[in-house]
Amino acid sequence: MKWELIDFIHYCQVERGLSNNTLSSYERDLKNYFSSLEKQGVSDMRHIQRTHIVQFLYDLKEKGRSTATISRHISSIRAFHQFLLREGKMSHDPSELIEIPKGEKKLPDVLSISEVERLLEVSDGTTPLDKRNKAMLELMYATGLRVSELCELKITDIHLHMGFVQCMGKGNKERIIPLGEEAQVAIERYLEKGRPFLIKKKRHDFLFVNHHGNPLSRQGFWKILKEKTKQARIEKKITPHILRHSFATHLLENGADLRSVQEMLGHADISTTQIYTHVSNYKLKDVYQTFHPRA
Repeated sequence: MKWELIDFIHYCQVERGLSNNTLSSYERDLKNYFSSLEKQGVSDMRHIQRTHIVQFLYDLKEKGRSTATISRHISSIRAFHQFLLREGKMSHDPSELIEIPKGEKKLPDVLSISEVERLLEVSDGTTPLDKRNKAMLELMYATGLRVSELCELKITDIHLHMGFVQCMGKGNKERIIPLGEEAQVAIERYLEKGRPFLIKKKRHDFLFVNHHGNPLSRQGFWKILKEKTKQARIEKKITPHILRHSFATHLLENGADLRSVQEMLGHADISTTQIYTHVSNYKLKDVYQTFHPRA
């Protein structure tokens, strides 16, 4: 099974152009799947039946895995078996009749505008690291970038005078996102008085770097965000994705149209973007309940 997995990951990377995060997710899910198959006495792909997959999914549920996690495993298994079928390595697809469980769509957590302002205020400072942190947070909130996209930005992706950033998103799809004035100013200050002191003698074009001058990692950004959230006295459990959620929600609350937000977020399907309209509607209901005299 090892070689089938290697071939599948290579196919997803080279022919489908999937992101590293997606590839890692596929690999992790399928290794769990293979482990279950071995426990069930299956050592040859050609002998896999629907009942083996059902048993694996049942075990996941028994372990308390969420509906979203089980659904993701099913998607990974389906993609894998469809690949094997196309390659002629299997004569049937045992995952064909497996249904993805329906779960409630969980509304994303978002920061209020005042919480975002507090987060950005505590990021002000005079040191090179302060200027980097301010530039990163302003950019994340201004554009809705994913943290992986932020860490992969090159200096040439930022066009300050024209007011936009180029971004390579999921599936190697490029998109162009406008930059607000505050973000432009913060990035310009970082490029002038932050990055040159951090990068030292290193030679690379990555925009954001750590204190060693190396490209900043996702984990590094998350650590910074946690620190700044604590300083801003924000009680919510925060992740880098919350800035992306906040970007989209605040745009829609202030009258942006759904299609434009979809383009800026880089969503392939507008139904993914529509979750933010539910967040906005929920806020409207909250406002109504608070202020209407007969609510």
